[in-house]
Amino acid sequence: MAVDLQELSRRLFKAADQLWANSTLRPDQYAQPVLALIALRQMEAKFELVDTELAPKFKGRLKATPADYQARGAIYLPEVARYSHLLALPESTNLAEALNNAMKSVVENNPDLAGVLPQAYGALPDSVLRELMRLLAPLQIDGDAYGLIFEYFMGAFAAAFMQKGGEYFTPSSIVKLIVEVIEPYRGKIFDPACGSGGMFVHSAEFVRRHHAAPERDISIYGVEKMSDTQRLCRLNLAVHGLSGDIKEASSYYDDPHRLVGKFDFVMANPPFNQSEVDKARLVSEAGIVDARFPLGMPNTNNANYLWIGLFYAALNEKGRAGFVMANSASDAGGSERVMRQKLVESGAVDCIITTSPNMFFTVTLPVTLWFLDRGKSKGSRSDQVLFIDARHIFRQDSRAHRSFSAEQIEFLGNIVRLWRGEAVETEQGSGDRTTEIFSTKGYRDVLGLCKIASRAEIAARDWSLNPGRYVGVKPGKVQDDEGFMLKLEEMQEELELLNTEAARLQSLIAENVAELLTV
Repeated sequence: MAVDLQELSRRLFKAADQLWANSTLRPDQYAQPVLALIALRQMEAKFELVDTELAPKFKGRLKATPADYQARGAIYLPEVARYSHLLALPESTNLAEALNNAMKSVVENNPDLAGVLPQAYGALPDSVLRELMRLLAPLQIDGDAYGLIFEYFMGAFAAAFMQKGGEYFTPSSIVKLIVEVIEPYRGKIFDPACGSGGMFVHSAEFVRRHHAAPERDISIYGVEKMSDTQRLCRLNLAVHGLSGDIKEASSYYDDPHRLVGKFDFVMANPPFNQSEVDKARLVSEAGIVDARFPLGMPNTNNANYLWIGLFYAALNEKGRAGFVMANSASDAGGSERVMRQKLVESGAVDCIITTSPNMFFTVTLPVTLWFLDRGKSKGSRSDQVLFIDARHIFRQDSRAHRSFSAEQIEFLGNIVRLWRGEAVETEQGSGDRTTEIFSTKGYRDVLGLCKIASRAEIAARDWSLNPGRYVGVKPGKVQDDEGFMLKLEEMQEELELLNTEAARLQSLIAENVAELLTV
């Protein structure tokens, strides 16, 4: 039976609303228990597939061990932890207690999940738990589809309850485009602001799509400062058959992975325009800046360029990075301009792509994707940067949200591949579009779409990395006033930051008032 994924996800979120109405938990508290139910359903889908594969090898008294399942990318589920078993329990059963026991048994058989799975279902009404489980019950839905539900549900929580763009959830099409450009076929992958782990999951999908095994070819390293989100990341990895070294720490002040020069790939969506970072902690008593920030310290109360320096520092001599950055960073002045100049002069700036508005759940502004390649600095393209204006390339999913289709992601990736002299890919249907625009002669500049700029051209534009300053506009389109647009975007970014702070203060005041009233 075909299932409408968005309809099922909408109903899931509606059921979650029942928790808001019928329990004493805040949304940030019940997100993990609900997502763990989705994860348990996905775990069983994968478990059943592997169980079928193992059945011919284990007959009679010979039984497969948890390690046999784990070696094939599955979580071993004892009978009491299987979704189908829990769903079939009589109505009189204490379902919350059964779920708590199920989560304990999963951890006992899969120690890597220690501290990840919630065991607080007693705070949730049995009636709501049963409704959630029924919504997830259709066995016709395969494991991959449940992965999409998992992702969609996290996005829905982000849209409704998270305030800062990118701190928690990065839309999958943005992540897929980053993966498409940096091409993480094999090696060590690092995300110092890893959130729920979407960068890692889509990197693994890229590896599988290119007929390799991510559990063998990539190693995953992450840092996440929020304990709940760090657990969610580990859970997300587990349900996708992955494992990684995810540390709970602040990437500003801590360096649990000894990152300098270590990684083949860096991917991240750091919090935009974060203020109040204690930069004094990043400089020694002798005035020496921490090696994790080789571009130096910005004078502004803004962490954007701290992140950019950290991403650059983490790459090995051939490493590539792809990350999300606020548009204003591309033209920031003062000390940030000096840091940007140093980065461009290193030869490592590979490609800059600007996106349309409304690609994120929590930020309406367009963002810019930056790509670094330290190996490029020693090649023929060391003096060049590729700029792509993708503001007019998107799929309109709803009135408020946009995304890239698989064909659009592949097409944008093909522009970069052509520039690098690599073969184009056509599996997602971008072949005709790529041939129509670039024929078979390789890369060329296309007005309104893409442009190669030399270091001298970038210097002449005050070291700007804003694609709009280089790409131009398509014939028949009106040239925007770039100065006005930049100022407008800066004002909108500032407004969004103020709205975020207002929402945080409103929540804090409400909590304080509630505490006073209960005294």
